[in-house]
Amino acid sequence: MAPKHTGSKNAKHDPALGAVRQRMARGREGQLAWVTEACARVLRPLVRLALAFGVKHAQLEEVLRDILVDEARRAWVDKGTAPNISQLSVTTGLNRKAVTTMVREEVASLPQTEMSAEAKTLTLWLQMFSDNPAHRSLPIVSEDESVPSFESVARRASRGNVHHRVILDELVRLHMATERNGTTQLAVAGFVPASDLKGMLSFLGDNSRDHLLAGVANTIGERPPLLERSVFAAGISLEECERIHQLARERWGGLHDELTREMRRAYEAADKTASGRIRVGIYTYFEDAAVENAAPPAAPSKSSG
Repeated sequence: MAPKHTGSKNAKHDPALGAVRQRMARGREGQLAWVTEACARVLRPLVRLALAFGVKHAQLEEVLRDILVDEARRAWVDKGTAPNISQLSVTTGLNRKAVTTMVREEVASLPQTEMSAEAKTLTLWLQMFSDNPAHRSLPIVSEDESVPSFESVARRASRGNVHHRVILDELVRLHMATERNGTTQLAVAGFVPASDLKGMLSFLGDNSRDHLLAGVANTIGERPPLLERSVFAAGISLEECERIHQLARERWGGLHDELTREMRRAYEAADKTASGRIRVGIYTYFEDAAVENAAPPAAPSKSSG
């Protein structure tokens, strides 16, 4: 009796299917290489920052592991699933023991810049100054409600949640305002806490995070495209780089004032349950590429014996 034959083929011995799988595997490896290269470019300035302040490998590794677990958990939750330890372990590649020790509430040590009463107050003050230069100086308090005072500005900006004296003391400490004889005066053109390392690191983290989140969202395609554009050139003089830098600063000034007004209007119109947040920024970076791309010196050789 002749043996029976079925119409299907064993996938293990199908050359065509094997070739398809190999191409898929190579494509997957290529995508992983692209992603890791992009991550390396993003991480390089962060590693430069870490080394400048003495952060070591073990500390960076702990940060990376914590973020891996936290983002893996967020990805599962976005799919409607509360992940268990095993799922987080598979997603991150970390063993179950490591995941178990990391599943905890994050304790933030840096302030959130969008929540800063000082930043909100100074932004409103700068807007008033832009509309009327006489508002560079304000009485700290005023019995006449028709006369703008720092107290009224702080109360409006913080919705009365922070006392104006606390806000003013912090702005004076940061050299953003001066105080004399019952009046205070603007000393800066924007909320950039250059004399406060913690504040500068907060802005570095928040600004860079949101810029990257916009780019990542656009790359993954998880939502309608967000504004994330840049223009660039190479092979020009450093003097021209600085001239273009100053042009960007000047143009940003007008747009900054307009955006501030719109955000202030939206903030004051919203009720206390509103949870949306937005950050609009601009950046310029230039360098001498010949110096930056120069080959690093050879590593010192180990002496024998």
